[in-house]
Amino acid sequence: MAAPSAPIDTPRPLRYHKNVGVVGNSQRFERHIFVCTNQRPPEDPRGCCGAKGSEALRLIFKDELKKAGLKGKVRANAAGCLDYCAMGPTVVIYPEGVWYFIDTPDDVRELVQRHILKGEIVDRLRMPRQAPVTAHPPAPVSPT
Repeated sequence: MAAPSAPIDTPRPLRYHKNVGVVGNSQRFERHIFVCTNQRPPEDPRGCCGAKGSEALRLIFKDELKKAGLKGKVRANAAGCLDYCAMGPTVVIYPEGVWYFIDTPDDVRELVQRHILKGEIVDRLRMPRQAPVTAHPPAPVSPT
């Protein structure tokens, strides 16, 4: 007979990361920023975010988050295809699920300053097909 497991809300260390506690299905990050870094052959008519500089933009996200004192609270991850490569580098921020198109380092800085730090939706970068967020706007994240 197997030993009883800990209740779902009991913090327990992950086997593959020291000192990272898990409660239920959540980890220590308050937000995740997923940046499409998908690569396709140059002849693919859909294009790809990777060829449009998305990996460099992801690294700028990481740098800006670190400068803002958010390391360990907000994570910028590379993502596979998010299905909007034809429109430019694509970003989705969770837990809100807000999708953005970004083109420049200034776009990245604006998302960190406004969406992450102030809890504002940045309409000028937002994907046009999304309905406005009204019920659960993003909460600001404070530096440590």
